[in-house]
Amino acid sequence: MDALVAQHLLNWLVLASIYTLLALGFSLLFGVLDVIHFSHGDVAMVAPFVALLAVQTVATIAAPMGAPAALVLAILVSMVAIGLLGVLLDWLVIRRFRNAPAMMALVATVALGTVIREMIRTFYPQGSNPKPFPAIASGSFTIGDFVLPTFSLIVIAVSIAMVVALFALLTHTSVGTRIRAVAEDRNIARLMAIRPNRIFAITFFIASAVGAIGAVFFVSHAGVVRFDFGVQLGLIGFSAAVIGGLGSMQGAILGSLLIAGVDVLVQILAPDGASYRLVFMFVLTILVLVLKPSGLLGKPVFEKV
Repeated sequence: MDALVAQHLLNWLVLASIYTLLALGFSLLFGVLDVIHFSHGDVAMVAPFVALLAVQTVATIAAPMGAPAALVLAILVSMVAIGLLGVLLDWLVIRRFRNAPAMMALVATVALGTVIREMIRTFYPQGSNPKPFPAIASGSFTIGDFVLPTFSLIVIAVSIAMVVALFALLTHTSVGTRIRAVAEDRNIARLMAIRPNRIFAITFFIASAVGAIGAVFFVSHAGVVRFDFGVQLGLIGFSAAVIGGLGSMQGAILGSLLIAGVDVLVQILAPDGASYRLVFMFVLTILVLVLKPSGLLGKPVFEKV
């Protein structure tokens, strides 16, 4: 029984780690741009497809590297590629809605997500069909009756490292100071010789690259990738960010822990819980919004009239 409980706790931490990487992107983009980037999940989900193409290329060109090394290199390539894709989409589409009503930006990013999914389905070879995705790591450690997969350790360790690196970047670097200045007041930031457009591009690169790692972990955990996974992953990441409080990095982590907790509990307790887990996640989101509209750690927002 103790080993079973430990296995469920491990699964909770793995899912929370994956969801955190997506939720951080939503909170970071909202905090800096004041825009809900609803296609963030779809942008991130391009990463596994890029990784699949990259691993084939790397394996062909550098066969002596071996499959694990080729996969790691392919993931790094996809991380950079999706970071640049985020910057490109901001320049092409999202920047045009920075000063527009929030609903216009929301509709635009929802439509952008649909375009991304259809482009994957159309231009990726057999893009409509699910694709098997290789495990990032195999093997496990055994502690008594408890089996600790290497993949789980990697997901948790990498996610913690990326969270720590992101917090260090925002609080202990000149780039982080500029990001926080633009998030606070972009007009005052301009008076301090800070170029908001450059900060927006940096923010999109960071959020998209971090989300890309979350998407790769998600599909590796599932063992398969589909062109429409971005909708599910985006909704989960957005819900986690909303529960914790959009714009709050700590809130994104807390929201992800709660969402992952509901995910695991429903699958344990409810018959065929895997089919209904999203319903319970969104019920939790609604309850939090009803009781605390700004999220658990979010700051109340007062509209100017």
